[in-house]
Amino acid sequence: MGENIFRDINKDLTEEDILMLSPVQLAYIGDAVYELMIRTNILNRGKSVNEMHKSSTLYAKAEGQSEVVHELDSFFTEKEKQIIRRGRNAKSKSSSKNSNIIDYKYATGFEAMIGYLYLNREYSRLGEIFEEIKMTFNRKIKDK
Repeated sequence: MGENIFRDINKDLTEEDILMLSPVQLAYIGDAVYELMIRTNILNRGKSVNEMHKSSTLYAKAEGQSEVVHELDSFFTEKEKQIIRRGRNAKSKSSSKNSNIIDYKYATGFEAMIGYLYLNREYSRLGEIFEEIKMTFNRKIKDK
C-alpha cells in the first residue's frame, strides 16, 4: 500500500474513469473524506466525543459547506469550480433534511470536488483547501 491506503484499495480508477463518475458518486466519496478530515482535525482539541460532534456539525452541515464554496470561490481552481458546478447541478434522488435546497446543492458540489481531488490523489491540494476552510471557520467563530 502506498501514500493513502484507502485510495489504494481501488487502484484501477484512472482520471478518465473518475471524470465519468456521476457528480453524486463523487459527492458520496467526498462526504466521507471531508468527514474524516473534520474528525481528525477536531480530535486534536482534547474535547469529549459529544463536544467533538457538536464542533464537527459546524463544518459538515450543508449550510457550512455552501458558505465554504462561496467564501473560497477565488481560491478554487477552474477545474475545481467546474466539478462544483457539476455537483451543484446534478439531479439527486435524496434531499436535504436540515437545510434549504440551494445550500444542499452547493454542498453536493463541494463534496463532489472533494471526492474528485481525493480519487485523483491530490492530497496536498485537499490539505490546502482544508487549511483555508479552517481559517474561514475560525474567523466565523471569533466574530460570534
